[in-house]
Amino acid sequence: MKAGNHTYAHPDDLPQVIPVFPLPGALLLPRAEMPLNIFEPRYVAMIDAAIARDRVVGMIQPDERLAAGAAGPSLCAIGCAGRITSFSEAGDGRYMITLTGIARFRILEEVPGTALFRQCRVSATDFPGDFEVRDSNIVDRDAVLKTFRDYLDAHSLEADWESVGRASNETLINALAMMAPFGPAEKQALLEAPDLRARAETLVALTEMSLARDAGGHSLQ
Repeated sequence: MKAGNHTYAHPDDLPQVIPVFPLPGALLLPRAEMPLNIFEPRYVAMIDAAIARDRVVGMIQPDERLAAGAAGPSLCAIGCAGRITSFSEAGDGRYMITLTGIARFRILEEVPGTALFRQCRVSATDFPGDFEVRDSNIVDRDAVLKTFRDYLDAHSLEADWESVGRASNETLINALAMMAPFGPAEKQALLEAPDLRARAETLVALTEMSLARDAGGHSLQ
């Protein structure tokens, strides 16, 4: 796959050590784009370092099931690497960046060091399919759209249906998964879905559960 000016064709093309950005509820997926406003000093330093090296940053969720360690919150085992494909400086110390998803990775170990930000040794060998566009026709697009429409109707929201109609299955499902107002556990389930079909089915199931809870008088989260 191509992210910005660089092509990643194989798991070995991903750097072995990357900075990681623990962000609860944030989901980056291969070939999808994530805008970020970076303002904390440690993460500004992380972006400075990434831009000076290979522009790769790993998005990862804290693992709320485990106790925090000396370096900070425990991390989930699987995250997604992204390449900084655009950035601008705000003039007040902030960065506005866009990460384009490359591939999922598994953390092998956290790398100790003196940097303000955390770095991990990672491997993408478990996710070779992330590096190539696969046939997405196996996805039940109608089921995804029906659930999406039901969610919008339940919350009195509108969508740009012309843009939705033009989107490929992968673009549509990944965008909906990233935007969905789910908690960290649900987002991690969407990330770890083995393929696009499984991710679509997980997205439909989670949304239907949220709608059912909402109808029963419970909050969406």
